[in-house]
Amino acid sequence: MPRQKFVQIYAALKERIESGTYPVGQLLPSENTLIVEFDCSRNTVRRAIAELVRDGYVQTSQGKGVCNIFQPIEQSSYTMGAIESFRETAQRTGQQTTTRVVAFDRCTADEAISARTGFPVGTELFTLCRIHDLDGVPMILNLSYLRAACMPQLTAQIAGGSIYRYLEEELGMVIVTSKRTITVEKATEQDEKWLTLGEYNCLAVVSNQVYNSDGVMFEYTQSRHHPSIFRFQDNAVRRQAAR
Repeated sequence: MPRQKFVQIYAALKERIESGTYPVGQLLPSENTLIVEFDCSRNTVRRAIAELVRDGYVQTSQGKGVCNIFQPIEQSSYTMGAIESFRETAQRTGQQTTTRVVAFDRCTADEAISARTGFPVGTELFTLCRIHDLDGVPMILNLSYLRAACMPQLTAQIAGGSIYRYLEEELGMVIVTSKRTITVEKATEQDEKWLTLGEYNCLAVVSNQVYNSDGVMFEYTQSRHHPSIFRFQDNAVRRQAAR
């Protein structure tokens, strides 16, 4: 499924910003220049710029243009406003990574699973346990439930790569939104088995319910992070209070 034009423009500008082609503090090319370069409408360019503003890469100033305000994120940081796969995060932060699938099975959601994940009782699910290594050290334990009807041919081999790439590029799924909860929890026996916790006895836990463009929740994943790499970044905008 071809990507929308504004997504292609967003990706191209984002790469130029991150690589330093557009230095921090300087203006991006004008709208007219980008319209000619990408052979698109003004609204398409503005939509791409709006996405860059939302993600904290640029700031617009009426009468001046679009300024690059990007500052490189620390290694092992994760953005709050975007849905990223582990592989995408690792590429952005420049780390060497591997993913190991240590459990892959199927189940039917019972009341306990339903209460924990949000899937209705009776939903057919894949269950998945993966270990993510950063620079050779096991740092993240991912426990996932995936709606089987949305990806009936999923295998452990696919899960060991990028599930989101498989869903988007091979199945044509459009991943839209995620409901995210962040907690700090005491380490379990499973955490201690798979992760190198050292002196730590707790983890940062990010629980995600992820929805596609049909409004269907297809994934519940609990990512259990070693505390030393848990640094999340958010881009917040102050809104004027109603008077």
